[in-house]
Amino acid sequence: MAVAAVATVSLLALSACSGDSDSESDEEPRAEESSASSEEPTEDAPAESEEPTESEDAAPAGAEGQPAWARPVTTGGDLISTIEVGDVTVEVYQVSTAKATEDGNFADPDTNKPLLAKGDDVVFVNYVVTNNGEAIDLGSSLVNISARYDDWQWLQGMDGVTDDALYEAQGVNDDVFADGSYVDPSIYTFGPGEQYSYGENFKYQAGSPITFEASITPVDAEGELLHDQNVEGEGTGTIS
Repeated sequence: MAVAAVATVSLLALSACSGDSDSESDEEPRAEESSASSEEPTEDAPAESEEPTESEDAAPAGAEGQPAWARPVTTGGDLISTIEVGDVTVEVYQVSTAKATEDGNFADPDTNKPLLAKGDDVVFVNYVVTNNGEAIDLGSSLVNISARYDDWQWLQGMDGVTDDALYEAQGVNDDVFADGSYVDPSIYTFGPGEQYSYGENFKYQAGSPITFEASITPVDAEGELLHDQNVEGEGTGTIS
C-alpha cells in the first residue's frame, strides 16, 4: 500500500509538470506573433515614404539646364552688356557695391600704394554664360572673361577682393565649380542650352565706360587646348 501511494503521488507530480510545460509552449509563440505583426507596419512605412522624396529631389537638377560641375546659377542686377562668343552668350549684370575688406594685389609703381585699398568702394558684376549651340568640351578656364575700364591707365588688370563672405553677401558665386567637381584631365562638357554663372569685383568708378572681352578655347579628349579653334568676343557698357 505504501509503495502504491508513492507511485500515485509521482504520477500526479509528473502530470502537473507536463501541464505547465504545455501551457508555456502554447503561450510563447502567440506572444512572438503578436510582436511581429505590430512591428512590421512601422518598419515598412518609412521606406515607402522616403522613395518619392528622393525622386522629387533629383528631378529639378536635370531641368535647370546647367552642367553637373557648376554651382547653381545666380541672377539679379541690371544688364549692362552682352557678349557673343560663337554660339555662347555672356550676359553681364551690375549687381551691387561694397567696401573692400582688404588691399588688392596690384600697386601703383610710382607711389607703391595699392590700386585698390581696403575701404575703397568695389562694384560686383555677375556673368551669366549660356551655350546656344552644340556641346563644347572646355578646360578649367571655361569661357575666359576680363573687364577693363576704358580709362584704366595701368598695365595691371583691374584688381578685386577675394573675400568669400563678401561674395556671398552680394548673392553671386565666387567660383563656377561646385565642391568636388574638379577632374583630371580638365575636361568640362558644356551642353546645349546649359548655363553657369560667377561674379567678380573691381574698383568702383561710377559713370565709367567699360569693355568686356571673352574667349573660348575648347579642349580635346586628353584635355589639351585646341588653340586653332579659339573664338573671341567683346561687349561694352557703362558702370552706373
